[in-house]
Amino acid sequence: MSSHRNITALGPKKTSEVRGTVVDTRGASEADILQLAADLEVDFLRLQFTDVTGINKNVEVPRSQFSKAVAGDIMFDGSSIEGFVRIEESDMVLKPDLNTFKVFPYDDEGGRVARLICDIYNPDDTPFPGCPRLALKRQVQLAAELGYEMMAGCEAEFFIFHLDERGNPSLETQDAGGYFDLAPVDKAEPIRRLIIHDLEHMGFEVEAGHHEVALGQHEVDFRYANALDTADNLATFRFVVRNIAYRHGFMATFMPKPIEGHNGSGMHTHQSLFKDGTNAFYDPTSRWELSDVALGYIAGLLKNARGFVAVTNPLVNSYKRLVPGYEAPTNVAWSMRNRSPMIRIPDRRGQGTRCELRMPDPSANPYLALTVQLAAGLDGVRQGLTPPDPVNKNIFTMSYRERRRHRIEELPRDLHEALDYLEKSKVTREALGEHIYERFVEAKRQEWREYSAMVSSWEVDRYLGSY
Repeated sequence: MSSHRNITALGPKKTSEVRGTVVDTRGASEADILQLAADLEVDFLRLQFTDVTGINKNVEVPRSQFSKAVAGDIMFDGSSIEGFVRIEESDMVLKPDLNTFKVFPYDDEGGRVARLICDIYNPDDTPFPGCPRLALKRQVQLAAELGYEMMAGCEAEFFIFHLDERGNPSLETQDAGGYFDLAPVDKAEPIRRLIIHDLEHMGFEVEAGHHEVALGQHEVDFRYANALDTADNLATFRFVVRNIAYRHGFMATFMPKPIEGHNGSGMHTHQSLFKDGTNAFYDPTSRWELSDVALGYIAGLLKNARGFVAVTNPLVNSYKRLVPGYEAPTNVAWSMRNRSPMIRIPDRRGQGTRCELRMPDPSANPYLALTVQLAAGLDGVRQGLTPPDPVNKNIFTMSYRERRRHRIEELPRDLHEALDYLEKSKVTREALGEHIYERFVEAKRQEWREYSAMVSSWEVDRYLGSY
């Protein structure tokens, strides 16, 4: 597969005839799913889940095992998965959510493939406390007990690069586009269309796709949904983007900051609480037309941000994006229109009233990222917190004294500092649960130790000839 294939020549493979069958499986029974798989001539069923660090995993079964898979009788070795269990506790069970049945819109090598997203259970049929999807479900249930449903929409940016002559990732891109540019400058426009094409055939309601600020950087936006559906959609989105790029000789990455000196990739998360089908953030009689619920939620995000940033921005590389000068937020503040603070309130009101958290990046585990954001917001709602006044001045140009006067705190400067804040955050720790919290911190502390021991090219260039 050539690493320099011309993107403009791309199109659906002739051997991959698309069957764009979008089926609503909400409320489907096991028998319904088995019949649907037979009708759509599915050959393999991918049982998908994520590990604690957010990496997509799957166990794939052939047609002969569909009945066992749909019944939740497929087991796997959890000791081999990051953050799950020790080797003496290895057996885990995959319990599929039948609502998530989707057929991939191409015939892969070996046949037609469908997927089900799964929750992880113990062999005794009890929920596994290390399952990220179940952590989000627990938080969604806590919101429901207060009468609320979280609605969320995430803008996950990504880069498209060439593979080198050996098929390995590179930082080379033939794309010279900028924000909202068109072809021929945006030479990756055709591959972005292929991504949208496949997402729509899997039932996504795609609202837009466009080039982002940096060379080779892109964004595809799909419609908001409840928190669990949004997390499922994000997990699927990341797989589809990377898969399509690879199938056509390119690499897509959700690494936050792959290129020094250019903007990184964010995952701005729009969120609101609904109650009885109505947006609980909207109050036309209040200041800014934001309800007390909205103000409490915003205050909760501000109060707990430094305690959950290690989850929403989980890589050493994440903090190379959160630096001044590249549009990413570095300060804990909120605003109506200003994009320099961490939280922005878009102009739309009524059912569209929401806050936009601009800090997260797309390397985050989508289930855990939404879990900790919802927990932080609900903490502010429960306590009836009120945020400080919004900051409508460019924070990046403020002096240190001005930031202190506005009570603006800084986000952690690196993963090590973010983990220190996480360990002090009762709200985040309780939201994750002890198992996920301990495994997550353990994995990330190890990541930081490995990074700290590395000698970078910057250090060699800076110090080798001078000392």
